[in-house]
Amino acid sequence: MKPLQSSSLCGSQRAVHGYFGRQGGVSSGLFASLNCGYGSGDDRSCVRENRERIARWFGTGLGFRTGLGFGTGEAGLLTVYQTHSAQAVHVQGPWSPEDAPKADAMVTTEAGVALGILTADCAPVLLSDEAAGVVGAAHAGWKGALDGVLESAVELMERLGAVRSRIRAAIGPCIGQHSYEVGPEFFERFERAAPGNHKYFVSAARERHKLFDLPGYVANRLTASGIVDVDRMGLCTYANEEDYFSYRRSTHRGEADYGRNLSAIMLVPR
Repeated sequence: MKPLQSSSLCGSQRAVHGYFGRQGGVSSGLFASLNCGYGSGDDRSCVRENRERIARWFGTGLGFRTGLGFGTGEAGLLTVYQTHSAQAVHVQGPWSPEDAPKADAMVTTEAGVALGILTADCAPVLLSDEAAGVVGAAHAGWKGALDGVLESAVELMERLGAVRSRIRAAIGPCIGQHSYEVGPEFFERFERAAPGNHKYFVSAARERHKLFDLPGYVANRLTASGIVDVDRMGLCTYANEEDYFSYRRSTHRGEADYGRNLSAIMLVPR
């Protein structure tokens, strides 16, 4: 198992990260093979094994705050109950998948726990301030990004000691503009939010439809938040079927369900 990694985040000695696609797991059918979403219709034992494989890659068997009984394997990999919100949570202690808080970003100063984001076209954003020992992960779909999930993550990192100008961010595989056709009501919503948002759209083949640049929009929201180092990795989940799950691709094919990619970042225990 070899996840995609950002050159911007790879220089860190305090944090390890990875953008995991669909290869290297045990799931089958529509979920083949590294589906990490308990919210899918996949066999729960397969999802658990897939997540444990990622946890083992991170070495989270070292545990989370030795003595808290956090456990090893999948227990060292946290995900939230994602709702396309702007909510960011401070990770201070463990939770089970069943008790995951509703949020779309996580931030921690704790070492030995991987913060995981599930996506299937939305943008997974991983953030790190190595000097402060603060890392974060955000699920940035169009709604979350528009409503401020990235700013929520950055503000929480700052409250925990990070400095905006030091934070490095990487935008992992997500749907590319050439694959993201939207209707006039979508475009108009962004136009109402900020007139300059028209630059993230180009005309589509269908009348009154546009193609939306999600990674470009996410990158500019990060830059506007004071993040200087933003790595756009430029891989499209829709177009790269062999490597990534895609909600929109599955929908266009009339498939009943879809798998979830997982991206995560972890502070290394000293």
